[in-house]
Amino acid sequence: MTDLQQLAERYIATWNEADADVRRKLVGDLWSEDGEYTDPLMAVTGPDAISAAIGAARAQFPGLVFTLGTVDAHHNLARFTWDLGPAGAEALIVGFDVLVADAEGRVASVLGFLDRVPTA
Repeated sequence: MTDLQQLAERYIATWNEADADVRRKLVGDLWSEDGEYTDPLMAVTGPDAISAAIGAARAQFPGLVFTLGTVDAHHNLARFTWDLGPAGAEALIVGFDVLVADAEGRVASVLGFLDRVPTA
């Protein structure tokens, strides 16, 4: 089994990748072909859709950085918090994800939750 801490670190790194082509390669290497990502704002399947969804989120929050919190893992499951905000400053958005790894140690699915979001 792939170390789930490393898998979570690589997952967050894909969210921080600004270059769309590099990000698509990272997603393709990290996720299973039928991988799924679901959060309150979107539900997508497959590396192309996942990479595009990450790109859309990055476009919505330009210049902000995702930071991984503590990873708690067992079997093929990892849960962790993450922050999104300016580098070195207080997070604007805080979330909680549950990652499921497949038998090959790739991401099969991520279920995302938004714990704190900016108000309008």
